[in-house]
Amino acid sequence: MKTVLIIYPHWVPANLAGVQRPRLIGNYLKHFGWDPLLLTVASQYYEEPLDPLMEMTVSKDIEVVYTKAFNVTKPRLIGDIGLRAFPFLKKQAIELCAKRKIDFIWIPIPSFYTAILGRQLHDRTGIPYGIDYIDPWVRDITNQNNLRAKLSQIVARTLEPYAIKKAALITGVSTPYYQPAIDRSFKKSPVHAGMPYGFDPNDHMINLDEIRLPWNDMPNCRPWIYAGAFLPNSHLFVQSFFEAIAGLKKAGKWDNTIKLFFVGTGPYPAKRITAYAKDFGIEDIVIEHRERFPFLHVLNFLSKADRVMLFGSTEKHYTASKTFQCLLSNRPVFSMLHADSSAVDVIKSARANAFLFEYHDGDTTTTIVRQLNTMLVDLQNIDIKEWSPNLDSLEQYSSKQSARVLAEAMDKAIGQ
Repeated sequence: MKTVLIIYPHWVPANLAGVQRPRLIGNYLKHFGWDPLLLTVASQYYEEPLDPLMEMTVSKDIEVVYTKAFNVTKPRLIGDIGLRAFPFLKKQAIELCAKRKIDFIWIPIPSFYTAILGRQLHDRTGIPYGIDYIDPWVRDITNQNNLRAKLSQIVARTLEPYAIKKAALITGVSTPYYQPAIDRSFKKSPVHAGMPYGFDPNDHMINLDEIRLPWNDMPNCRPWIYAGAFLPNSHLFVQSFFEAIAGLKKAGKWDNTIKLFFVGTGPYPAKRITAYAKDFGIEDIVIEHRERFPFLHVLNFLSKADRVMLFGSTEKHYTASKTFQCLLSNRPVFSMLHADSSAVDVIKSARANAFLFEYHDGDTTTTIVRQLNTMLVDLQNIDIKEWSPNLDSLEQYSSKQSARVLAEAMDKAIGQ
């Protein structure tokens, strides 16, 4: 067995989307000849609420080494755990590389600053490293036009070329996430591979009978649910969706028992979902819970809802990793995605595209609403028994398959 040192500052029981990347892939790396050794930060240094249930989703094959971090100060000057833990992660990684036979170092980002560790460890030890793009480091901030966002991108354009220049491997949740970074920083492309988060079918077999559903206090409610962060480039989709519903209500074509739940949307800085609902006079049917819910709670919410909603991004590269959660809920899925998003291919391969709206650059609200009207009428009326996606087609997108892709790419990067 070869050993890959995975450096990621958050780990279970943290309930963050990024934790899923090393967890889902790490669960299956041993199947393909790689022994995962995870270097992370002890949970007492996390700012986020912990989710003990996450321990149920981790394979015993993953060996974990913990280090510490600087505590968050008051006032809060530095929150990013990659920065707070940087010297401790570096020291521990050097010790591990000295004491253990490490064949490769793999660093998912964000936190973006940990990418620098790859370059520094390589320069010191000669061990090849790879950077995995969960999100683009240099990115479009058109809808985040504030000083903090601008400063972060100045830093990104400065640090990214240094961090990835000597990388033997670049990976990401999809090729468009990392290809611009390769184009900017390499004359000759390194080994690279795109693989989605995928899904672990074992996660969806965990049924929580005692959890409280967001609609428990609403009798005779047909809950439609969106679960996950509300993205900067999702606003057009939600606005058009609400406008279409308002029109259907006015025409008497909307079931008034339907309630729209948006959960775990996060502290996004732009216009709120509930504000859009108020604009169109449907605030009585829109409920938003911005706080994050435990991962397994979310899976159970989806499987117990009447319909599942998926709002992607107007950006082509957005992969919508939550697509798999939605499809595996076995509930009819309504989705709005860029036509070139890889998530569209996933949905079509599963034959779950009856209620898929494909966005094309330049589509106006009027154009979108017109297409949504018929789709939303049909979505209300479909019998759950008629919804039968081909889930077997998803195997190619499973986390086991993603682990295979990573293992083969690491083998190639080290010349084996």
